[in-house]
Amino acid sequence: MLTIQVFVYLQVLDYLTTLVGFRVGASEASPFIAKMIHLTTPAIGVAISKFAGIGIGAVCVATKRGKLVNWINYWYAGLVVWNLSIILIALEKYIARLGH
Repeated sequence: MLTIQVFVYLQVLDYLTTLVGFRVGASEASPFIAKMIHLTTPAIGVAISKFAGIGIGAVCVATKRGKLVNWINYWYAGLVVWNLSIILIALEKYIARLGH
C-alpha cells in the first residue's frame, strides 16, 4: 500500500514541478507529452500523461506486479529531482539577469 501512495505522490510532484518548470522557461523532453501539450494546454497535456501513468500503475497492481511500481517510483523520484534542478537553474539565471 505504501508503494502505491508513494507512486501517486510522485505523480503529483512530477505534475507540479513540470508546470513550474514551464513557467520558468523549461521545455518538455518527452515527445508524447510535448504532443499532448501542443494539442491542448500545458496543464491538461501533463495531466493526461499523469492519468495514463496512474492507469498503468493500477494495471501493474491489478496484475500482481506491484514490485514493478516500486521500481517505477525510483524513476519518478529521479525525475522530480531533475525537474527541481531545472527550476533552480532557470531561477538562478533569472536572478543573475536582475542583477545586471
